[in-house]
Amino acid sequence: MHSENLKGILFMVFSMGLFAIEDAFIKMASRSVPVGEILVFMGLGGVVFFTVLLLYTREPLFPREARTLPIYARMASEIVGRVSYSLALAFGSLAVVSAVLQATPLAVTLGAAVLFGEKVGIRRWSAILAGFIGVLVILRPGLDGFEPVALLSLVGLLGLAVRDLTTRAAPKTLSNRQLGLYGFVALIPSGFVMLAITGGWQNPLDEAWPYLLGISVFGIGAYYLITAAMRVGEVSVVTPFRYSRIVFAVIISVTIFNEQIDSLMLLGIALVIASGLYTMWRENIRRR
Repeated sequence: MHSENLKGILFMVFSMGLFAIEDAFIKMASRSVPVGEILVFMGLGGVVFFTVLLLYTREPLFPREARTLPIYARMASEIVGRVSYSLALAFGSLAVVSAVLQATPLAVTLGAAVLFGEKVGIRRWSAILAGFIGVLVILRPGLDGFEPVALLSLVGLLGLAVRDLTTRAAPKTLSNRQLGLYGFVALIPSGFVMLAITGGWQNPLDEAWPYLLGISVFGIGAYYLITAAMRVGEVSVVTPFRYSRIVFAVIISVTIFNEQIDSLMLLGIALVIASGLYTMWRENIRRR
């Protein structure tokens, strides 16, 4: 496999593991503080971290390249994706909400083919579709209508898919550290707007502080890695490994939140994993 693609895949898998841990902290923190407040803490933690990092590396915080349409679009999609997904986590099942997010590769791969002209052959499309079928097996959509939490998850995955595509379109002169700063900057005003709509600030007290700290630490690490993944390898090769997030999410949901995982859900997860492995194998064959 091409070394850049392999590096991108590894970055993506590690970022998914960290994101799953961050999701668990968001769900636990939402029991005592509003989601808007969680977003503010997430944004502040990321802004402080990346600002210090940029000052250490002597990179400009907001160069001229940051004031471009791809960056503005990236920040807007960050807000839509993060807000919707955080609300879904607060009110829904971690395993189910994470499973909905696994449809993101379809949107990202389609966007990469249309916008960037990346070649996506029938075999790679088939592997990604197989992973999507696995997600459907996990969700088992019934006849009772579409639940609001599932809708929030859907809006979240669309926002995050656009974020990943605009990351690819961002000026190459901007570093991953600069892009990380702009993403977290966008969360702070969106969190305050949510607080103005849903209710005022609450003192997190001792119960929520460890969760808020965990959100910042794991969220920053995950964000940095996924940004690196989308800029290193081909989008259509790296993106299917987003599916690994469901594996981490299921382990956490069973061990921490006591959510029930049956054999049909395990079958769906197996399809998701197999699609990612097949994509990696096809890429290896193509590069020989």
